[in-house]
Amino acid sequence: MRSAAASLLIVIIANFLLPAARATVPLTNTLSASASASASAPAPVASLIQSGYHFQSSDTQSLQDDDFKNPGMLWVDTGRQYFNDAAGLKNQACASCHEKLASSVATTFPKMNQHLGAVVNLTTQIQHCRSQHQQAEPIDYESETALALTAFLANQARGQRADHHVLAPPATLKQAVEDGGRYFNQRRGQLNLSCNNCHQDSVGKMLRGDLISEGQSNGYPIYRLEWQSLGSLHRRFRACDIGVRAQPQALGSDTYINLEAYLKQRGAGLLIETPAVRR
Repeated sequence: MRSAAASLLIVIIANFLLPAARATVPLTNTLSASASASASAPAPVASLIQSGYHFQSSDTQSLQDDDFKNPGMLWVDTGRQYFNDAAGLKNQACASCHEKLASSVATTFPKMNQHLGAVVNLTTQIQHCRSQHQQAEPIDYESETALALTAFLANQARGQRADHHVLAPPATLKQAVEDGGRYFNQRRGQLNLSCNNCHQDSVGKMLRGDLISEGQSNGYPIYRLEWQSLGSLHRRFRACDIGVRAQPQALGSDTYINLEAYLKQRGAGLLIETPAVRR
């Protein structure tokens, strides 16, 4: 069985992980980029920290760049309404408590929620606030309401760095980052692949028509053309786990929140792009 799995892995690599010709793209959102970066700057190289934006076609990039064309802005607009509308038995709006923090709150997640005694991300914090503080009906992780509110708050922080709290994290968050790093590097599934195998070792190669990116998280929630919808980072995690034929984790699970915390640290210097557009 082991030799058969190894043979299958070799076939997959031989057929799909082929070197790709790099397109010329602007380096405006990487750690090494400057404000004067030229639109004709050379393509990014694997030694840099790069947003997934730079691995998209020019057509996809143009969708993200123009708020009037970007389909993800529909969720941002809906989220703005949810943020300002009163809800639940307490008839309170998110803005009642968080209006002044809306422009930067997304940069602080994942973080430890002392009341829950657990590390939460922005979406699970929204779920908690709605059920506990607004006393509203619980919302599912991937629901339109959760996606819209998460997208709105992340969009308010667009252009800001979101890694300061994970560069030198407190002990509770440090453990989450370390656990997420182990999951990132752990081989799993019938294909015996890790996140690292694709998003570190094979960056810039082709996999079934996709140019493999670094798997950075700074654009989520994203509008994915394949989905024809907005989707969360955890939805993407599940898709990758299913792709290597591993048991996917639950959306909002500790495992995926830890992985999200690790990716924040791994993508140090990247700016929030929400809502990003990806193939």
